[in-house]
Amino acid sequence: MTGAGESVINNPGRRRASGPGALGLVLGHPFDTVKVRLQTQTTYQGIIDCMVKTYRHESLLGFFKGMSFPIVSIAVVNSILFGVYSNALLVLTATSHQERRAQPPSYTHVFIAGCTGGFLQAYCLAPFDLIKVRLQNQTEPRAQPGSPPPRYQGPVHCAASIFQAEGPRGLFRGAWALTLRDTPTLGIYFVTYEWLCRQSTPDGQNPSSATVLVAGGFAGITSWVTATPLDVIKSRMQMAGLEQRAYRGLLDCVLPS
Repeated sequence: MTGAGESVINNPGRRRASGPGALGLVLGHPFDTVKVRLQTQTTYQGIIDCMVKTYRHESLLGFFKGMSFPIVSIAVVNSILFGVYSNALLVLTATSHQERRAQPPSYTHVFIAGCTGGFLQAYCLAPFDLIKVRLQNQTEPRAQPGSPPPRYQGPVHCAASIFQAEGPRGLFRGAWALTLRDTPTLGIYFVTYEWLCRQSTPDGQNPSSATVLVAGGFAGITSWVTATPLDVIKSRMQMAGLEQRAYRGLLDCVLPS
C-alpha cells in the first residue's frame, strides 16, 4: 500500500501542499486578526462586532495588519516543519523505501514525528508570531496629519521596540505557550491527515489532489479544536508586555485572579 505516510518520506514536497502556504496565509489573515483581537481585547461583543468596528475604524487594511512578517517567514517555518517531520519519520522507521511501500509508518511514528516538527517550528516561529500579534492589536487607523502615530510603525520597528523595552527575552514572550500549543497539535494534524489519506486512497496509489485537500481541511479543524485554549493563553501572554499586569507564567495566565 502506498499510503500517505510512505509518500511523505519519499516525496515530502508533495505533502507540503497540505500545509499553509503564502496564498492560504493571505486569505486567512483577516480571520486571524479578528481571532487575535477577540482573544486579547474586551471591547468587542463578538465576531461580527469586531469585523464591523475594524472595518469602520481602520478600513479593509485593518484586517491585514501584521501580515508582512508571516509572509516572509512562512517558507522557512514550513521548511523546518516538513523537513524535521520527514527526517524524524526516517529515523523512527529505519526502513528502506521498498519496505515502506509494503509497510507504511505507524500512526505512533507519525504522531511523534509531527510533534517533533511542531516543537522545533514553534520556537523558530515565536518572535515572528509575537510581532504579528502586537501589530494585529493596534487598532489605530493609518497615521494622519495631527493624529498621534501608532506605537509600532511596522514589523521592524516593532521588533526593535520590543528588544529595547523588554530585552532579547521579550521577543520570545509566550514562546512556551506557543510550543505547548504546536507540539501536540502538529502531531494530531499529521495523524488525522495520514489516516484520512490512507482511508481514501486505493492500494498502490498516491492520494489525489481532492483527497489531499479534504484531508488537510479536516486535519486542520481537528488540530485547531485542540489548539484553541493554548492559543488564547499564548496571545494574552504575548500582549502582557503592553499591559499593566504581566503574567508570571502559564499557570498565572490560566488561573483566575
